[in-house]
Amino acid sequence: MSTTLSPSKVSTATVVTQESVVTSALARKVLAVARIVIGFFFLWPFLDKTFGLGFATPAERAWINGGTPAQGYLNNLDPAQPLASFFQSVFANPVGDFLFMFGLLGIGVAMIVGAGLRIAAIGGVALMLFMYIVALPWIGEPTTNPILDSHWTEGLLLLIAAVTLAGDTWGLGRWWASTELVKKHAWLR
Repeated sequence: MSTTLSPSKVSTATVVTQESVVTSALARKVLAVARIVIGFFFLWPFLDKTFGLGFATPAERAWINGGTPAQGYLNNLDPAQPLASFFQSVFANPVGDFLFMFGLLGIGVAMIVGAGLRIAAIGGVALMLFMYIVALPWIGEPTTNPILDSHWTEGLLLLIAAVTLAGDTWGLGRWWASTELVKKHAWLR
């Protein structure tokens, strides 16, 4: 026999807040700053690649001008990378461009506003994992660390923000958690 929650029980459910997870006010503020920084870290390449702001992407290669952000990266991989051809065959196309750009935008906005951190963290960790395994640091050009690179740090920052409910401080996390949608589907927190 399965049990289901009635709508009245769902709406009165206790919302777990960051204060119950992180007891130090200073730590909550540091986590909020880290959340916003990692959010901007994802939002910036979306903006640069979309509009060709001239930092990593010149205007003529902007997505709005016909540029291909995922294809551009994947089609220039070192052929010695063992998974390069697989990722090229699956993601080096307009759908791959859309998924990559949508991921950057969604992760960046979610982290900056502090809502939907679990989804953003899972999506971001998946993106960082793909970017790591498509260009393994011990193959090709020498790096400063043959095992770890910045993708690990970025993925961990996303996870830390999600598990510590960092969106509650200086973000919309507390409000987001109190919505009926998130009360019914806690994984959206």
